[in-house]
Amino acid sequence: MDLRYPIGKYEPQPFSDKQKREWLQDIQFLPGMLESAIENLDEKQLLTPYREGGWNVKQVVHHVADSHMNAYIRFKLGLTENNPTIKPYEESLWAELNDVKAVPINISITLLYALHTRWHSALLNLPADAWNRTVFHPEAKKEMTLYYLLGSYSWHGRHHVAHITSLRERKGW
Repeated sequence: MDLRYPIGKYEPQPFSDKQKREWLQDIQFLPGMLESAIENLDEKQLLTPYREGGWNVKQVVHHVADSHMNAYIRFKLGLTENNPTIKPYEESLWAELNDVKAVPINISITLLYALHTRWHSALLNLPADAWNRTVFHPEAKKEMTLYYLLGSYSWHGRHHVAHITSLRERKGW
């Protein structure tokens, strides 16, 4: 197994209401899944990288909060503007900032519960045509539909939960 991609890489799916509902559930339930993944880990375990050369568990948790705050803003821009350019960010540098090092992960877990409640609510009853709205990602140099982004962030949350749960399995935690 490739430890970088314990659930595989994101693969876009054709639009379907069934798939959209599953992805929306992933957005809704990600905070609880992440909280369960870190349950009862001690400080030494939280500072263990999920793979050689990878982020430690604490960095992963804070990264999910950082990433999903950006995602929420990207969706809001996509819902209210015509094909807005979204702002990329240097996630590897964000993972080295003091808030990641000094702030306990329960702060990011709490943030994720509030954020995902808002995010899920914003997306839950969108009309079908809203999922075809686009944002432009300048690093990828492409337009992305909100449906594509939903799938991508659904995968992203599960991907990072799997980093932690697969580490726990390998270590017998």
